Amino acid sequence: MAELSPPSIQSKPEVHLWWLTAVFIAINVGLFLWQVLSGVNITAPSLVDAIHWGADYAPLTFLEEPTRLFTSMFFHFGLIHLMLNMWALYIFGSVAEQLLGRFYYLGLYILAGLMGSLLSGFLDIQNSFELLQSNDPTLLPTVSAGASGAVMGIGSALTVLALLPSLPKQRFILDKKSLLMIMGINLLIGFTIAGINNAAHIGGMLMGAVLTIIWYAGQRIHKPRLAFVAGMTVGIISCYLLYAYCMQQVQILEPVWRQILAAMRAQLHF
Repeated sequence: MAELSPPSIQSKPEVHLWWLTAVFIAINVGLFLWQVLSGVNITAPSLVDAIHWGADYAPLTFLEEPTRLFTSMFFHFGLIHLMLNMWALYIFGSVAEQLLGRFYYLGLYILAGLMGSLLSGFLDIQNSFELLQSNDPTLLPTVSAGASGAVMGIGSALTVLALLPSLPKQRFILDKKSLLMIMGINLLIGFTIAGINNAAHIGGMLMGAVLTIIWYAGQRIHKPRLAFVAGMTVGIISCYLLYAYCMQQVQILEPVWRQILAAMRAQLHF
């Protein structure tokens, strides 16, 4: 009977093919567990805790601590926020890492996250100028955080690849209808539900799209190293130029933002 039995099938998640994505997930989950064990509310962290753990608050970020543009990518507002982002990171990242290659994927992830933070800060700056005109409290800078800018950058990368003709040795066939629907729904939710930082989503998506087009062109002309250098250079310069522009505008806003920051510190005791 043994020879008539069907062969056993051993399936495994093949994490070795997307271990960098697994590392990103582990870092985010590990930091979240550390925060919870240190007393941060698991479902609704306070603003004080969010700021303490590196969330982005434009007056604080641009006036004193620009590192928050990066650290805010690794803080999440509760378990649901974390789970949604990590699930999307697994779905998108496990594929994108194998398509783009680990180094390009790493650069795209970080640069998309930074561009998301910068575009979010840019919007806070524009809102602050409007605040001077209208005194509308809804225009005050907000605290933001999460990996969604980087994740949307990866989703955008896959969507762009799905829309372009497949490469000769492309490992995956991408469903453009599904990807367009997922990205569109995410943007729609961001525009219609309060409390979602859609500027970060859009910033990540734009960076992801641009870097993917550069990568794709490099694959087409068989110059992947040139594409890597060009893509990372474009991404870094783009982030720097937007940061420099924001800092230029912040010089005008500094007296007002100092007052807002002082009031928030007095209120929240941080």
